[in-house]
Amino acid sequence: MHRTATLTSLLFLAACAGGDGDGTTPTTGPGPTASGVDCEGNVCVLSGTLTEDLTLTADVEWLLRGGVFVGDDENTTVLTVEPGTQIFGESSTNGMLVVTRHSQLVADGTADAPIVFTSSKLPGERARGDWGGLIINGLAPINSCDEAGTGPCEAFGEGGTGFYGGDNAADSSGVLRFVRVEFAGTLISPDNELNGIAFQGVGSGTVIDHIQVHMNADDGVEFFGGTAAAKHVLVTGAGDDSLDWTDGWTGKVQFAVLQQYDDAGDQGIEADNNGEVNTATPKSNPTLSNVTVLGSPDSAASDIGILLREGTSASLHNMVVAGFNEACLDIDSDESWNEASAGRMAIANSLVDCGVAYLEDDGEPGLVADWYLAEPSNAEGSAGLADPYNATAPDFTGSNVGGGVTPADAWFDSVDFIGGVDPADDWTTGWTTHDLN
Repeated sequence: MHRTATLTSLLFLAACAGGDGDGTTPTTGPGPTASGVDCEGNVCVLSGTLTEDLTLTADVEWLLRGGVFVGDDENTTVLTVEPGTQIFGESSTNGMLVVTRHSQLVADGTADAPIVFTSSKLPGERARGDWGGLIINGLAPINSCDEAGTGPCEAFGEGGTGFYGGDNAADSSGVLRFVRVEFAGTLISPDNELNGIAFQGVGSGTVIDHIQVHMNADDGVEFFGGTAAAKHVLVTGAGDDSLDWTDGWTGKVQFAVLQQYDDAGDQGIEADNNGEVNTATPKSNPTLSNVTVLGSPDSAASDIGILLREGTSASLHNMVVAGFNEACLDIDSDESWNEASAGRMAIANSLVDCGVAYLEDDGEPGLVADWYLAEPSNAEGSAGLADPYNATAPDFTGSNVGGGVTPADAWFDSVDFIGGVDPADDWTTGWTTHDLN
């Protein structure tokens, strides 16, 4: 089936339901085939709460109508998605997919058949914020509900996306492999937009490998606490920050490219611990290796490449930061400076390439430049990337990105280069998209 015909069918089903955000389901077709599922031909609408295990097959087009919840935070439900499946978020009802605690999303695509979550609008008419996005809730530790920072807690997600958090660091919310999320991030209320993919209290047992968030209205990927670890992460054209973390995230990322466009954007990485209580524990302290963070040097939209604040710590390796207009690197808040000065926050084997390398005007008790340059393997200069600022046909490989050192953790693949892409093997091609609408 051609995609245009498929989308026409989806729009027909929306019209049958009124398309007014009332959460109703179509009145035509064979009726519900499982809890929260209603089909018309080879198009099926998902709505409400899925309480039975379900497989989304690639020969059917799936429409998310309103908030679709996998499980009910008490009973385990597994939603399996076949390679090559397309799931459309309905714009008129703020369609979104929420995986509740105890349940799982097994979206195991391939390079030749990625799984795509995208807008219900026709190609050429799509834009940031067309639909909600993908929200995954887990049972791993967070710090956002306990001011004393003394134990496991839970929180309620933005946009009514359910409870998350617990005491199981190894919790598994399933598999995300070769998955794209496009044109999401709808505005729920003022100052309350959804991220492309929100990992809320997600545990390290979750498999996250080869994901792209493209043209999201708010942040691309955000970790709200938890211990989730991800490899091969591409964020392109986010309307706000590309990668965020907060509330005690202690996970890992290796091989990531964060590319902002010239029409929108903020920080490349915005990193917090707990905005209300900077000392809350578990303290945000992820390990990142081989990340390319790209602003848009010809635009005022890109602010800071890496902003470390609100008490976060971090261990950053093999980073390339370029093209930001305010600065490549900033440490803000006394508690984050305490982490840096005590040696609990580090950056190594990295390169910065911005008109202003470090933001030094926030009244910090130390100098960002001194902290960065204290590691002899850090440098300033050009990474020699081939075509990093091209929105529609980027090339993130480079000639001056040698010298990487692998973090001392068996989870990380051995590397001999810095930045997110091996000069000899560009993992960002083939399964990804750079369509602007």
